[in-house]
Amino acid sequence: MKCIYCGSEESKVLDSRNSDETNSIRRRRECLKCGRRFTTYETVETTPILVIKNDGSRQSFDSSKLKNGIIKACEKRPVSMGQIDAIVSNIEKTIQNRLSQEVKSSELGEMVMDALKDLDEVAYVRFASVYRHFKDVDSFKKLLENM
Repeated sequence: MKCIYCGSEESKVLDSRNSDETNSIRRRRECLKCGRRFTTYETVETTPILVIKNDGSRQSFDSSKLKNGIIKACEKRPVSMGQIDAIVSNIEKTIQNRLSQEVKSSELGEMVMDALKDLDEVAYVRFASVYRHFKDVDSFKKLLENM
């Protein structure tokens, strides 16, 4: 690791800590040449995940889009941002742990609905009503009956 002060590539690690919020490792280092200390953050490189849309097009996975959809479904409900972040994080980890680098948008929707069903039924119904594109009241009633 290069020293940010003198450019030397010789340094020693004084302290290492995991940072849960960013999934990174914080390392406190000391340059062996100039003796100054600095902090580095190391993160794991992940391969990009592609979402296959219903029309067959592909776009990169964006967790903020997923989070925004869940936030809209949970509007005015007793669901905390921590719970929403946990859902997004769990879905993202599930996708990254797969062998495939692609996921269908329908699978993503099902994952969100499964998580919301356990968390808040009203949020689940809201998300399902947008996600499933109900054509009539009968199909909406079937969803409610299955709950």
